[in-house]
Order: sequence, then C-alpha cells, then structure tokens
Amino acid sequence: MRPAVRDLVGTLTDDDLPAYVYDLTALRDHVRAIRSALPERVELLYAAKANPDPRILRTLAALVDGFEVASGGELAHVRAHVPGAPIAFGGPGKTESELTRALNSGTERLHVESEHELRLLTTVLGDGLARILLRVNPPVGVGPAALAMGGRPGPFGMDPERLDACLEVIAADPRVRLHGLHVHLASGLRAQDQLALVDEVLTWSEEWAAHRGADLAEINVGGGMGVDYTAPDQVFDWPAFGAGLRTLLARRPGLTLRIEPGRSLTAYCGWYVTRVLDLKSSRGQAFAVLSGGTHHLRTPAAKQHDQPFEVIPDDTWLPSWSRPEVRREPVTLVGQLCTPKDVLARGTTVDRLRTGDRIAFAMAGAYAWNISHHAFLMHPHPAFHHVEDAEAPVPAGPAPGTP
Repeated sequence: MRPAVRDLVGTLTDDDLPAYVYDLTALRDHVRAIRSALPERVELLYAAKANPDPRILRTLAALVDGFEVASGGELAHVRAHVPGAPIAFGGPGKTESELTRALNSGTERLHVESEHELRLLTTVLGDGLARILLRVNPPVGVGPAALAMGGRPGPFGMDPERLDACLEVIAADPRVRLHGLHVHLASGLRAQDQLALVDEVLTWSEEWAAHRGADLAEINVGGGMGVDYTAPDQVFDWPAFGAGLRTLLARRPGLTLRIEPGRSLTAYCGWYVTRVLDLKSSRGQAFAVLSGGTHHLRTPAAKQHDQPFEVIPDDTWLPSWSRPEVRREPVTLVGQLCTPKDVLARGTTVDRLRTGDRIAFAMAGAYAWNISHHAFLMHPHPAFHHVEDAEAPVPAGPAPGTP
C-alpha cells in the first residue's frame, strides 16, 4: 500500500467502511510498464469485465489501444465514460439488438462466435460494414491453465470445421470484412506458458489460413495472464512475455497481434478496506467477523483462495469492556452474511488483531465488486475512493456503477 493510499485510508471513519480504494497512480505506472515491454505490433485492449469503474476506464483510455466488451450493457457503459475509444465486442450469445447497437455505435471489431451469429449479423447490417474476427476453438493444448476456455468441448467460439461455412457467408456478402481470428483459450498462465500457447495458436492459424487462402491481418489471443493471489509480489513477467512476442512476430511480418488482459492490469490497484466487528473463538479456532464480506468482495469465494490482506491497527476503543484480540495465531476472516461460505481468508496467522482494527484486502481491483451478489441480505454498499497523484488528475465523472 503506497503512503498516499494509507493516508486516505487513515481519514476514513468507521461509518465510511467498508470501502474500495483504487490507486490510479499505481495503475497508470503498471500499465505504462506493460506497454513499454510489448512490441509495436501488439495492440493492448483492456477487458472491461474485469473492472468497469469509470475512473479506471478513463485512466486506462490514454494507455491502451481500446477496450473489449462482452455485452450491450458493457458497450453502453464504456461508450458513456470513454467516448470515441476503439471497442471490440466479444462473448457468446449476442442478441440482435446488441449487434445493432454495436454497429450503430461504431464498434471497431466484432468477435463472431458461430455461423448462426454471423448470419444474424448480416440481417441487421443494412448498408453498413462489419469488421469481424472469427472466434475459433482449435485443437491446441492449453497447458497448466487455471481456467480453460478452449482446447476442449465448450461454448466459446467454433470448431475449425465450422469456419468454412463462415467463409462462404463472408465471400457472399461484401458488407462483412474478415480481419482475422480470435483464439482465447485459457486464463491464469505464466509468461512462458502463455508464450508457448501463443506460438501454437499462431502456427495453427497460419496453416489454416494457407489451406483456405484466407488473408489474416490480425490474431487476437485474448488475455488470461496469470495473477497469483498467494504471492502478490510475483507479477506476470511482462518483459519476458514481450521479448518472446517480439521473436514470434519477427517471423510473421505484417501480422498484428491483439491481447485483451483484464485482471492482470487492474487487480493490483484495488484495496477493499473494512474493520473487525467481532473476534470469537469456536472450538479452539479464532474467527474475525468483518463489516462487509463476499457480497462486496466475491473474488476469494469465486476462486476458492484466501485474499491477501494487511492489518491496519486502530487504537481507538471506547467501550468499557475489554477489547477482544488474538495474538500470533491463525484466524479466519469472515463477513456478515448468514452463510458459512462468506469467508475472505482462512486460517491466516496474524501477529495481533483486535476488534476495531482495520483490514485492507489487497489485489481487489479486478473481478471483485462487479461480480459480487450485492443485494444478498441487503447490507449497505461500500464507498468508493480513488487516489491519484496531483501531476496526473483524472477528470471527474459519474459515480462508480453508473451506466
């Protein structure tokens, strides 16, 4: 936690908690370092699904080549907060109205998931032009992935043999322009594993294009760069990844590679700050009950991990009775929900933890608030704060969550 973030947290009262704190300066520095590591022919898009906070989007707008959205709602949200930014519209199950909205809003790329979706697109095109990538699920091994999106039977993209029917539709309709393939197969990979997968994808794509006489100007390999919640300091090796991509692209002049990371861009800039409401022992195990819970920070429940955190001592104590505390023992951090699944971190040893102390959960900048079940038990929503160094202010805009 940078000093500027800690200073802001120190100004928050108990009534201000729980709260999300987004460090926009750290985010900007992190993404700039990523950009400097990538070759020129790699375009960096941010997957808005990871965290669509408006100020995060506006901070990223000057640093990325565009945004990837996966619904009509995300499309409208990104258009509202970063007008004019290039957008790629992906995801399965696009509706006729979503396709129409995407075309009318000037979406730069449409990622077509099936022959049916392609034919549906042609019915809403009118006199317009659709620039598309065909999403394919090729027979490529995904390796040690935390989440496999392809390389096996699944709902994402289409089998290679279905591409021929799509090529026939495209050849018969001059309003549809094929730019390349979209091949997002896995998430949670380390840099060397990701490079090996990209190499396989590019090789397969080249062979397919050569056999079909297709001209592929770009390949989109999605995101999925690994984020290790058990080791917050071990960030995805972007310099090694960039160097590897430079080697792969040197053998393929004229090809543009697109990547769409989300979690690996914003996870590290977010903190979920709350306080200890109660400390209790149950059959020899210590439990700290926190304000908030997984209805605010769904990540540890969704990924089945312990969210990394630090204790921020609060020496204010007004009640007349003794302050409950634990010292140098494992404690399980839980929220306020009436379910045993409301666990944020399990059996983590702390030097000292007292009722009234604050807990700052790190790596809460992606797939956290926006995937949480906000309405369960109807607890109040958290507050949202943004820390930005004075030399690079982000324009004010609608509150977080405003569509």
